[in-house]
Amino acid sequence: MITVVNVPGIDVPDSRGRTGLDQVGRDLTGNPDVVVRDVELLASGWHVLRRTTLERRRRDGEQVTEQRETYDRGNGATLLPYDAERRTVLLTRQFRYPVYVNGHPDGLLVEAAAGLLDDDSPEDAVRREVEEELGVTVGEVEHLFDVFMSPGSVTERLHFYAAPYRPADRTGAGGGLADEGEDIEVLELPFDEALAMVDDGRIADAKTIMLLQWAALRGPFRS
Repeated sequence: MITVVNVPGIDVPDSRGRTGLDQVGRDLTGNPDVVVRDVELLASGWHVLRRTTLERRRRDGEQVTEQRETYDRGNGATLLPYDAERRTVLLTRQFRYPVYVNGHPDGLLVEAAAGLLDDDSPEDAVRREVEEELGVTVGEVEHLFDVFMSPGSVTERLHFYAAPYRPADRTGAGGGLADEGEDIEVLELPFDEALAMVDDGRIADAKTIMLLQWAALRGPFRS
């Protein structure tokens, strides 16, 4: 007798209604020196952990077989709201357990507003996140760059934006969505203080540092 095992996330829906999660990467053809041989689904809780077996031709011509684990949390977008006239920026502060368990003193990380795209375009997603987290409705936004944030193991590509704001654009209290467990503090900081917080380690989030450096070198606060 053959026993059929239905595996959530592969041939039956997982808790988020997904199937075929073991198919991602099997059809890649952009690099002729890399051939994907197998994809194993290791976990599919909120995000997806896969182990991929691939054959790769090294630069010296040697053919090797490798395994790589990838963590797929989807792509995201982030935005820095700035007031050039008052020389301020809007940031958030919220508890992040991963940084707390890895040496951050209290886990309360100062960050730019950001979130996953879900099914939205990057611009629509970042407008949504800024409204939810900061209580700000922004007008025209500027796309800055797209960055792979942790390419050794995490697939995420983050889309970076900036937009001007004025006090009148703060149309809500922010704080995030309570039904999603968000508990976000809104910080309006002088830009120079935000830069000083990078220097002394009070701001230790990569996306936020990149946005502040853009603002200082090429953006509204460049000298």
